[in-house]
Amino acid sequence: MTQPTVLERADRPRAIDTHAHQPTSEFLHDAGGEMMQDAADRFGASLETDTYENMIEEYHAAGVGKAVLLGWDAETNTGNPPVPNDYVAAVRDDHPDFFVGFGSVDPLKDDCVEEAIRCVEDLDLTGFKFQQIAQGFDPSAPEHEPLWETIEDLGVPVVFHGGNSTLGACAPGGRGLKIKYGNPLLIDDVAANFPELQILIAHPAFPWEREQLAMCQQKGNVFMDLSGWMPKYIDDQVLHYTKTLLQDKVMFGTDYPMLEPEPWLEQFGALEFPEAVQRKVLWENAEAFLGL
Repeated sequence: MTQPTVLERADRPRAIDTHAHQPTSEFLHDAGGEMMQDAADRFGASLETDTYENMIEEYHAAGVGKAVLLGWDAETNTGNPPVPNDYVAAVRDDHPDFFVGFGSVDPLKDDCVEEAIRCVEDLDLTGFKFQQIAQGFDPSAPEHEPLWETIEDLGVPVVFHGGNSTLGACAPGGRGLKIKYGNPLLIDDVAANFPELQILIAHPAFPWEREQLAMCQQKGNVFMDLSGWMPKYIDDQVLHYTKTLLQDKVMFGTDYPMLEPEPWLEQFGALEFPEAVQRKVLWENAEAFLGL
């Protein structure tokens, strides 16, 4: 008889997805545009929209009790409209037991610092998401230091994109997006200069996984998630570090709706990590990082 998994033994849907996007047109069509269709084609995913009620039902069935819903503002670099922070906060307010709301500010906009303050003080958002490739900026550049100082003072965490991006994949010139901004070493200066800023690097940062692992090991304020990759495709060294040296630093994430929770969790379960490590990756590390 097959033994029940760590999630099946939990008394309620317990896992926390640290990386989820809107299954609605606000993200998939408006903010994403043609570059999102490119990504969907590479994932073999559909850009068909869905409701939040269906999303939550799907997550609960898979044993997931909460998801971080990420804002998006890459308007300056892409010309596409953002997913408004007020919208993220409204969705969070409609489903407060499930969603943790993260805002997004465009670092190339003049009002990015003021908008960051508004996100936390007026909208009560929990953190921020940055996608450096889509937003077209180097987080280590000195002109962005006032933004990092402000977020550090606000006392909330940030998610930075790590590695290559399927946005614009296979389009001529990658639709002008530059993958150099996904190098996690560009975040190392931020982590060093703002040691109270809690940083989560989203995704195994292909082709810079080793740099990412080195940062997570050396910087006490840097963490990573496993989103954007099905577990069977994640680099063996990343999985080894997750099971051993970095078991307190790695978190579960999907990149929903490009990847869905049930098949991701099934593949993760097949890796046969020790149960204590599974609990850390699936919810305990996220609970500590998010202050839940």
